Amino acid sequence: MSLSSNPSVPASLGDDQATYPLSFTLNGKPTEAQVHPLSTLLEVVREDLRYTGTKGACHEGECGSCTVLVDGVPMNSCLILAPQAQGAEIVTVEGLADGETLDRVQEAFLACGAVQCGYCTPGLLISAKAFLEKCPDPTPEEVRKGMEGNICRCTGYMKVVDAVVQAAKSSKGGCHAE
Repeated sequence: MSLSSNPSVPASLGDDQATYPLSFTLNGKPTEAQVHPLSTLLEVVREDLRYTGTKGACHEGECGSCTVLVDGVPMNSCLILAPQAQGAEIVTVEGLADGETLDRVQEAFLACGAVQCGYCTPGLLISAKAFLEKCPDPTPEEVRKGMEGNICRCTGYMKVVDAVVQAAKSSKGGCHAE
C-alpha cells in the first residue's frame, strides 16, 4: 500500500514525491535541504548530504551507530524524522574535529585502540563527547552506564571505556551524571 492510498495518512504526507524545505545547522554550517516528510534525519544526513560517517545499522534505535548530537543531546538519527530537525544544531562525527585537530575523544580512541571494525565508532564518539560534557571526570563504571545504547558487535568495550576515561583526564571537576 502506498502512502497516498492509506486513509490514515494525511493527504499532504501521502504524496510520495512531495518534498519540503528544511533548514538547520550541520557541523556549524547553515544547511538547507529538500526532504520528504517521512525521511529520517539519518537518511538526509547520510544519503542526501553525503555525511557518511554517521552509520545506519539496526534502523530501530537499538545500536547507536547513527547517533548524532541534536542541540547538544545525543539522539538516534534513524528515529528522528528530518522535519523535526528544523532549526536544530546537528553535529555528526565529521563535526567533532576542528580542521586537522582531532577532538580529545577521537585522540583517545586512537591512542587506546578503541576502534575495531569501525562501524560503531562514529556513534560511540558522539555519545562519548556528549557524556563527557555531563560527566567530565568519570569512573570506568560511570562510562559503562553513560555509554549504554551504543553496541559494538566486535565487543571491544574495554578499550572504549579506557578511551573515554583517557579523554576525560583533561577535564576537571566532579561527575554530573545521574
